[in-house]
Amino acid sequence: MSAGRFKRVLKYWDLFLFNVCAIIVLDTVASSAAIGMQTFFWWFISLFLFFIPYGLITAELGSAWPSEGGIYVWVKEAFGEKLAVMTSWLYWVNVALWMPSVYVLFSGTLSKVFAPDLDIWSQTIIAIVMIWITVAAGILELGKSKWIPNIGAVVKAFVLVSLGILGVYWIFIRGFANPFTASDLLPSWSTTLAYLPVIVYNYMGFELASSAGEEIVDPKRDVPKAIVFAGAAIFILYVLGTFGLLAVLPLDKLSIVTGIIDAITEVSGLLGPSGEIMIVIFGILILYTFFTNMVTWTIGANRVVASTAQEGLLPKSLGHLHGRYMTPDYAYYLTGIIGTVLLLGNAIPAESIASIFWTIFALSSLIFLIPYLFLFPAFIKLRYSKPEVPRPYTVPGGRIIAWISAVLGEIFIAMACLFFFKPPEEITDVVLYEAQLIGITALVIVVGYLLYVWSKRRYGS
Repeated sequence: MSAGRFKRVLKYWDLFLFNVCAIIVLDTVASSAAIGMQTFFWWFISLFLFFIPYGLITAELGSAWPSEGGIYVWVKEAFGEKLAVMTSWLYWVNVALWMPSVYVLFSGTLSKVFAPDLDIWSQTIIAIVMIWITVAAGILELGKSKWIPNIGAVVKAFVLVSLGILGVYWIFIRGFANPFTASDLLPSWSTTLAYLPVIVYNYMGFELASSAGEEIVDPKRDVPKAIVFAGAAIFILYVLGTFGLLAVLPLDKLSIVTGIIDAITEVSGLLGPSGEIMIVIFGILILYTFFTNMVTWTIGANRVVASTAQEGLLPKSLGHLHGRYMTPDYAYYLTGIIGTVLLLGNAIPAESIASIFWTIFALSSLIFLIPYLFLFPAFIKLRYSKPEVPRPYTVPGGRIIAWISAVLGEIFIAMACLFFFKPPEEITDVVLYEAQLIGITALVIVVGYLLYVWSKRRYGS
């Protein structure tokens, strides 16, 4: 997007809260807790071997190339337009595919709290309505829409801290719901293979704020600072929330769809009449966080694809800006259409709401992670090919630490992509599940490449 066309409205606290809201996703906290007590082992290992290196790398790239487009710009600077276009395309498509799974959780939680008898189709309709509310909210100018993720970050922090406190309360009254010994904390590969990718996935999103680089007041100063402090807060909040879930719910009763509200419902039974009020309050807060997830990610992803389209490397309709709000409105509309079609397509053969959630989630996550396979090599390439570019922040430790950070990031992303092919118990038809992952991912990549070739010929860019 052309410089000077946007108002610089994002300050440090906006970036801090944006990062917290983007990276903390309550919809997958239950999935990570489903690993069992060993999840704490993986949270800590992933923190040091992946989250910190990834955060440092995005801090350097975001301060050195603070342009509108974020990850698309970084990959393009390193490897040229072909890989950059695929990065942008997959990054955007992922959000269109992920949004239905988030709103499946939204409708499942809504049903759990307010209408327990809702069938799959009723929940699907609710999810579709929420998709289009998200589209409408995202088209608003960033100075207004930024308050949705800002408030969302505070609400997410409140829910996860409360979940941790409720877990401690439950332990004092009823004891820990799961065995908690040293051996229980050690990893078991049979369980971990299915859910470890979720922990990696839960750590992703530091680059998202940089997609609006030209709308940040002082990106060179505030992007690295926001990443460092938000990263610390995110880790603490995730561990607190996971602890609360495992303290209250035995593994065999932990649903990947309604786990958080189930835990709150269990604790509410100890509080008498006030417990009913607590369920409703937390239910509303959790529903709001699902909404803020999608507003936050569509803000970033649609700006990434719009930057690409405005350069003539994807259909220019994706780069169309709203006449009043200067937001990529056509990209938003198409995001809504894709999400709606995917929801309807998965509702027809679905065995349960949980199977709909995991199939869509795994598909979108696999597509989402592929661009990160380019991010870490791009970081190393730019260190050597463009050392003259000023870097207000650099990964500490020189080239050795830079290489170690990039290699660790690449390994974790590759492992997460591979492990998504091992489904959890909620998926009974493994062959169909894997065929969907491979087939749809391949189709998305082919469509993206064909659109790139067509755009090059059409616009002569």
